[in-house]
Amino acid sequence: MPDLIRDLLEPAAYPYAVGRVELVQTHISYVFLAGDFVYKIKKPVDFGFLDFTTLAKRRYYCRQEVVLNRRLCPEAYLGVVPVARQDGRLRLEGRGKAVEYAVKMRRLPGDRMMDGLLAADKVSPAMVEAVAERLADFHARAATSPAIGRYGARAIRFAWKENFEQWAPFVGDTLTAEQDRCLQTYVRSFFIRRRPLLERRVQQGRIRDCHGDVRSESVCFVDGICIFDCIEFNRRFRYTDVAGDVGFLAMDLDLHGRSDLADVLVQRYAQAAADSEVLDVIDFYKCYRACVRGKVEGFKLNQAEVSAEEKEEARSAARRYFRLACQYAARQSPPLLLITCGLVATGKTELAQGLGQAADMPVVSSDVVRKELAGLVPTERRFESFSRGIYSPRFTQRTYKALLERARLALTEGRSLIVDATFGQRRHRQRARELARKVGARFLCLECRADEDAIRQRLEGRLRAGRDASDARWETYEAQKQVFQPVTELPPDEHMVVDCDRPLAQCLDEARRELERRLAPPSA
Repeated sequence: MPDLIRDLLEPAAYPYAVGRVELVQTHISYVFLAGDFVYKIKKPVDFGFLDFTTLAKRRYYCRQEVVLNRRLCPEAYLGVVPVARQDGRLRLEGRGKAVEYAVKMRRLPGDRMMDGLLAADKVSPAMVEAVAERLADFHARAATSPAIGRYGARAIRFAWKENFEQWAPFVGDTLTAEQDRCLQTYVRSFFIRRRPLLERRVQQGRIRDCHGDVRSESVCFVDGICIFDCIEFNRRFRYTDVAGDVGFLAMDLDLHGRSDLADVLVQRYAQAAADSEVLDVIDFYKCYRACVRGKVEGFKLNQAEVSAEEKEEARSAARRYFRLACQYAARQSPPLLLITCGLVATGKTELAQGLGQAADMPVVSSDVVRKELAGLVPTERRFESFSRGIYSPRFTQRTYKALLERARLALTEGRSLIVDATFGQRRHRQRARELARKVGARFLCLECRADEDAIRQRLEGRLRAGRDASDARWETYEAQKQVFQPVTELPPDEHMVVDCDRPLAQCLDEARRELERRLAPPSA
């Protein structure tokens, strides 16, 4: 602990009689609780998104903190005071040369803080509605402009990118690799699918100079409602969609096990602010705020002045936040592009149709699309050699292009899709995978395998029935086998193999269970 901080724990450092001084640390501040007043000193840290490394910067941001917080809590913020050496000792509000600066606040009653009241089950729906109305009124008066509006969709996208980079060192500790992947996939998908909504909120003036850090521990039911401790160190975190403020507190209520109150908050805010579309973005901002809190708790693990016990508490808190973030992401899981892969008559179409029915996912078949492109009805036969006519490399390329275009249209609307095709060439699989990545969708290649006896029986059965769109014969199988490229380029979590020698019901059950397992939300 720095000497200056140790000195300020002495009651003699204060300009009034105080019996005991308590110190509370955040990742960016030292907070001294001294009788009827609170003094906040900024740590000389640089996290990229904030820079308190010089005395001049700390003084400037102390002043900003007072000005900005007086918008929602005018009675508590008294001003900025120096820490000076006076009569040979450090004193708050001393008359000598300032060696540090502090924000001076009137101490708010601890028994009226929302977090404590939540723990005691003393927060009523009416109290939460009052907070929602206070926020709606604040947002209606908060500054907005074209310059502030530019901190809309583009700024939140940058903030997410920054989050991914800053929590990367903690993957495997405060969050799992699976959780990291889940969050990145969800965010990428949301920006693609809901971009018009985000841009519309900019046009509607929903991007304002907000609070930026509305948590239950920052809400006090005194003098009406006092919401303190806003973001002063980076306007990029304060110039945000008003849903960000609502989402932060709603997330905190969820964390406290009071999702009922979170719903009250959001619904009452939507009414009071005449902002029905806040309901469409609230989970996105809840997820964002949970991730920010998880990241911030993780920062404490690298701070020398934080005790081992406090670090363990921070680690546990970070893990809770990231688990909650993944729950929000799972509510709006990104769409899935599932492609089948395998030689003719290995069971791809039967499995695709069965999975599509079980998971309510449409199936687009290469056999059908190929015939459509050729102006044929699906069951019309065209027995041509493997590399001629509608089965020529050029026509096959055209078919895959059409398949992926249909997939793109579905995925960008948030709809999952199964593409039933051979996908025997790596380039076709890679293009499908790249499409999924671009539109923020999940990707899975379902490879079907079968022995030659089963394949021959299926081919003969199809030809006798005459109802299948496939023109494949034994010669087709032998030709495909010569040019089929094994699936070696995909990671295990994007490649699933099903042995289709067995009855279809068994194969389908195995594929369905494995698909559910792979697509389940990440656990702790």
